[in-house]
Amino acid sequence: MFDTFSEKKFLLKELVKRDLTSKYKDSVLGILWSFFNPLLIMLVFTAIFSMLFGRQIENYPVYFLSGRIIFDFFNTATKGAMRSIKRNGNILKKIYVPKYMFSISTICYEFINFLISFVILFGVMVITGATFHWTIILAVIPILFLLFLIFGVGLILAVCNTYFTDIGHLYNVFTLVLMYASALFYPMEIVPPLVQKIFTLNPVYSAITCFRECISYGIIPNSSTLLYLAAFSITTLGIGICLFKIYENKLVLEI
Repeated sequence: MFDTFSEKKFLLKELVKRDLTSKYKDSVLGILWSFFNPLLIMLVFTAIFSMLFGRQIENYPVYFLSGRIIFDFFNTATKGAMRSIKRNGNILKKIYVPKYMFSISTICYEFINFLISFVILFGVMVITGATFHWTIILAVIPILFLLFLIFGVGLILAVCNTYFTDIGHLYNVFTLVLMYASALFYPMEIVPPLVQKIFTLNPVYSAITCFRECISYGIIPNSSTLLYLAAFSITTLGIGICLFKIYENKLVLEI
């Protein structure tokens, strides 16, 4: 029984280590893909969209990459958490393991990839001559609330996907729409005012905006945007925890 903190900590460490080794097991470059993937995507998008928006957005590569790494973290972590229960069904059927640990370990693994992508972001900032503002340290705040949001959404999706496999397909479509509603590669000013108001309801866009303000613009995040992100994230986390507790003991029967 994994009842003590030390045992749970050890289990979490082993699950994260398993995910790290299994993903890059047959890859020649291995974990270096965590560096190359965001860099290659940035190069492609910069080459395509800088011609359209380069004059409207100062230092387009940093603008795009700072939004992309936030969205990618949310996207990959929530999708991984969504599949975590079913993916580990064989283990859950044989031994007792706290089921939420699989969702948490997946998110922790993606968080490591997210931290690695910071190396690329800071490298691009150096190459493009971007200013390193003191507000960079404040980027921890939107990242923390983003983590709350991811944990909440991940737990909700883990339960829903166990009962309804179609959730995975629907969520792929949802995240595609979410990406275009997050202003990753275009300035928000180009969309109509009504659409802008709708987009501001997107908590991922709020996280990206606060993060960009800290990293790119050297200003303290807008208080109303940050409060909205905090309220939405904490509420979602609470719902996710409650939902998971209700269905946790029934999940094995549905795998």
